[in-house]
Amino acid sequence: MVPQHRRARTRRLTVVAGAVALLAALVSGAGFAAGTPPSADPSAPAPPPAVLAPVAPSPAVPTPVVPAPAVPTPVVPAPAVPAITPAFTAPPALGLPQPAPPTPSAAGPATPEPGEESPAFGAFLDSGAPGVAAMAGFGRWLGGVDLRVGHTYLPGDRWSNIEGAPGFLDVWARWRGAKDDRMFVLNVPMLERNEEKVSDGEVRWLLRQGAAGHFDHHFRALAERLVALNVPDTVLVLGWEMNGTTYTHRCAPDPEAWKRYWNNIVTAMRSVPGQEFRFDFTPSRGRDAIPWTECYPGDGTVDIIGMDAYDQPQGTPFDEQVAEPYGLQAHVDFAKFHNKPISYPEWGLFRNGDNAEYMRRMLAWIDAHKPLYNTLTDYCPHGVWQCPANPAASRVYRSVLSGRPDEPAAPPVPTAFPKPSSPADCSPVRLPDWVESWLGRKVCVPLGRWSRNR
Repeated sequence: MVPQHRRARTRRLTVVAGAVALLAALVSGAGFAAGTPPSADPSAPAPPPAVLAPVAPSPAVPTPVVPAPAVPTPVVPAPAVPAITPAFTAPPALGLPQPAPPTPSAAGPATPEPGEESPAFGAFLDSGAPGVAAMAGFGRWLGGVDLRVGHTYLPGDRWSNIEGAPGFLDVWARWRGAKDDRMFVLNVPMLERNEEKVSDGEVRWLLRQGAAGHFDHHFRALAERLVALNVPDTVLVLGWEMNGTTYTHRCAPDPEAWKRYWNNIVTAMRSVPGQEFRFDFTPSRGRDAIPWTECYPGDGTVDIIGMDAYDQPQGTPFDEQVAEPYGLQAHVDFAKFHNKPISYPEWGLFRNGDNAEYMRRMLAWIDAHKPLYNTLTDYCPHGVWQCPANPAASRVYRSVLSGRPDEPAAPPVPTAFPKPSSPADCSPVRLPDWVESWLGRKVCVPLGRWSRNR
């Protein structure tokens, strides 16, 4: 019979042994025996085998309880945790979605801005409503081209017409407003009686009156009229061909007064609310009565530097028209120096007749130098559609502008309105519409009476 104190001791040893066995089971990872541990990093070091040694001791030895503090280290083998974080630290090479770099199409519109689809060109066909009506016929003659530039002249006979007489500008304003990419170009005389051969002395006096601000109200009235007609972005060819002798608004009698007068006009017109005008400084090609550079009023009041360029004088080849003092090349260089776009508000045939070579070269020049706009003067002797006297040049113009090389030109007979009947050796005089209506025809002046100017 086992003594009672031995039974008690045996019970205590049994309890201790059971506890040791349970602890050993936990140490050996029995809690994970039913499955596979979460995908540990293969490179992580395996738990040291010596940790499992405490499982074997005899139940009579209570000391194995002491190594238990080493238990936490095998449970932590899971520095495998970093293996769960690659989604946050992986480099782009792992194929994670990256933002696409911007492309030209994403950076801006795929189509050109209005006004950039094709060269801005047109033709002067008539001053009033017949000119607007004729534009569609001219476009059809070119094979269905839409003329983007409409060009006319304010009558310079009296101040009331320079202010924009009611009815004259309305039809042009309606044409301009029909399409966003159209451009309306308006030649504006600086003085009344503009084609009446006023003497230099009187011109000088008038220019000084203008320089003192006495005529500003006329131009303010014109600006208000254009804004009211919803054409506030009109291009204004102010005081054109000022370097010549034809017009009362010429510069040579007093260049300094002329420049101050120009600046007054621009300031007055820009003072009108809603205006977006652009002012085009346009001399005639060459020196003429005065170098046109001496009339330049300054960059602050000039938006465009234009040139009226006709095929003259007689016998002058195109290369000379380019290279002459104050010629085509000087115009391009001057505009570039002043950082201004160029234009050709008036150009066409003249002293050298039906000159196909001039037409070809001038069109190539325009294509190379990209003016803001150009408008051919289309009546005899300058034109191509309304002047049957120029079939060879007409064929070149139509071929280039229609994009149909070597296509024979159709007879240049306008259908929108009665064709002006001017003989090839004379040039029409621009008169107010009511005068031409009263006369029943246009007035033609023989070319022999003119020297260099039209």
